[in-house]
Amino acid sequence: MRVGIIAALPGELKPLVKRWRRADSGVRGARRWVFAQGEDTWIAVCAGMGAEAARRAFAVAESDGPLDMVLSVGWAGSIYEGARAGSVQVPTVVIDAQTGEQFSLTHGRRKWRLVTAARVADAQEKARLAATYPGAVLVDMEAATVARLAEIRKIPLVCVKGVSDAAGAVVPDLNLFIDTAGQMRMLPFVVYAMCRPKYWPALAHLGRNSARAAENMRDLIQEFMKEKNVEKLVRTGSV
Repeated sequence: MRVGIIAALPGELKPLVKRWRRADSGVRGARRWVFAQGEDTWIAVCAGMGAEAARRAFAVAESDGPLDMVLSVGWAGSIYEGARAGSVQVPTVVIDAQTGEQFSLTHGRRKWRLVTAARVADAQEKARLAATYPGAVLVDMEAATVARLAEIRKIPLVCVKGVSDAAGAVVPDLNLFIDTAGQMRMLPFVVYAMCRPKYWPALAHLGRNSARAAENMRDLIQEFMKEKNVEKLVRTGSV
């Protein structure tokens, strides 16, 4: 069984792939790690934020052969107070805010919705998304693209998202620092943030919550790697 794990940023995967083999991606800006376990091969790839980067990451993941399953993994923003920063959520419905498409990831009764947007959502945009999509819990920038690619290939998709920021979190406009390849321009961002002390507490919270969320994602994914029980993972909901 070949399983692709598609993320946006290295930090989302860092705890998971710590002891995995680093492999050449063949694509500029994309990173790939591989882990073989019995008859299973797990391929983790990150290539940046947004739809185009997700497509590149998916292509890298299947470059050595077709995938049997895909996990859409990474940080997401909360648009529901019950989805606490630092927690891990397992959405069962992915909504593309650009097209209105909805992808159901399970036949079960549990409906835990994630909205994929084209930009990093600030507190105001999160409130708008919550009003537009009743019952939505999270917002990200990649899951809908990964879901669409998985649907085309007729392979199952599981979505595992770590909550990096609470629904009302106020942080700088990160969209200003994302380049055309979906990569974060860290130096300009750091300079910008250093000159604006009002953001320091929120950014400190963001860093701690993101690190905790990445570790929680690792724990949940490692458990799934041992059991490969999709229904159990979907029932997990929030941890």
